[in-house]
Amino acid sequence: MTVVRLQQGLPFSPVSRATIQDHVYGKLRESILNGAIEPGRTVTVQSLSEAFGCSAMPVREAMHRLVAEKALTVVAGRSVGIPHLTPDRLEDLRRVRAEVEGMAAAWAASSLPDEALGHLDALIAEMDGAKAERDRARYVPANRDFHFTIYRAAGSETLLAIIESLWLQIGPYFNILNATENWSSANLEHKAMRSALARRDGAAVRAALVADIDGAAEALGLVLTRPDPIAATSRRSKRLP
Repeated sequence: MTVVRLQQGLPFSPVSRATIQDHVYGKLRESILNGAIEPGRTVTVQSLSEAFGCSAMPVREAMHRLVAEKALTVVAGRSVGIPHLTPDRLEDLRRVRAEVEGMAAAWAASSLPDEALGHLDALIAEMDGAKAERDRARYVPANRDFHFTIYRAAGSETLLAIIESLWLQIGPYFNILNATENWSSANLEHKAMRSALARRDGAAVRAALVADIDGAAEALGLVLTRPDPIAATSRRSKRLP
């Protein structure tokens, strides 16, 4: 394989199309999970190709993967968006999340490293600060980091993959919770989870986690009954991701 050398003398090998596709897929996936692609917003193949500085092919392939995972839906021929969340789909996701994520939280109680408790404390403080400023661009990634710090500690790659798939489907809608008071109650449940983890009480961790999921689902259900929940949320947000 030919090695390309830059002026600085650093060697780089040509990047394969598969590597570019994986890069685009990973970045799009992160954008969905962190709320950068909001419900009600569409993105086109062309705009993403320009943003990544690549051809349309790896963007289309990454989009197809995410559509198959139900993280995106085709809006028109060359544009995609976040799938619509119906009350029935929300309830289905709530029930499955409570079972699967509750299991992971209970397993984590016996295996979470002691030093991870300090990281959870820092994330709780970050979410408290974001809540005070109603800054979803800070809150959403910190909330995700908090939960997945716990889920990873369960020690099951299989379970983690299932949870990541569920979050790809529900995560974008966490953005609209800034139109509710769920942020306050959610962080109370986070603190309860942290306390139960410190005690190695799996049942209590699971109960607090399920209460967090149920509270978010209830708040989302109320918001989704409004005539234009996405527009109302955007107007109330101080900062967009």
